[in-house]
Amino acid sequence: MAAETIQTASLSTPNTVGAPARYAQALLGLADDMRKDEPGAVDRIAADLEGLFGLWRDDAGFRDFIADPRLDGAKQRAGMFAILDRAGIGTEVRNLVGVMIVNRRLAALPAVAQAFGALLAERRGQQTAEVVTAHPLTDTQRAQITARLTEAGFSGIRLSEGVDASILGGLIVRIGSRLYDNSIKSKLQRLQYAMKGAA
Repeated sequence: MAAETIQTASLSTPNTVGAPARYAQALLGLADDMRKDEPGAVDRIAADLEGLFGLWRDDAGFRDFIADPRLDGAKQRAGMFAILDRAGIGTEVRNLVGVMIVNRRLAALPAVAQAFGALLAERRGQQTAEVVTAHPLTDTQRAQITARLTEAGFSGIRLSEGVDASILGGLIVRIGSRLYDNSIKSKLQRLQYAMKGAA
């Protein structure tokens, strides 16, 4: 299932509420309507969004392009549609991007992809674990984190990754209302408080 691997690679997790959530809900509604004629529409659209999200995560130039407020709609449209053509992105996501450009919301594209993945995970009965690390995770680390969370009693885990260099190392995991903070930054803060208390 393509949406299970949509990840965040920004310094902060994209916003999955507000306008991004509304765009994602509209796209999911469209995909649902298409399922009569195309049973795999939801997975195909999720794969297109995942591909765009991966490009955003891995390509600094692309991140800068979609976040640049100086570009007018015509330049954004020309640049984005050339990228979409090269990436083989389908009509539905192309139309979504077009609407976002007209509404001057192209910078919210990563958050829309994240919100779409979260909606799909919720529908499929998966739990989303928000994982923040100082460096991007490897496939091995993803598998290890998923295995540990499964051992801890969580089922159907979908990782939503964020990168925050300020935590220095370790990781922070949030599942629902539970927070597990095993970052080096937190350990150093606890040590600092302990040292102040001992003085």
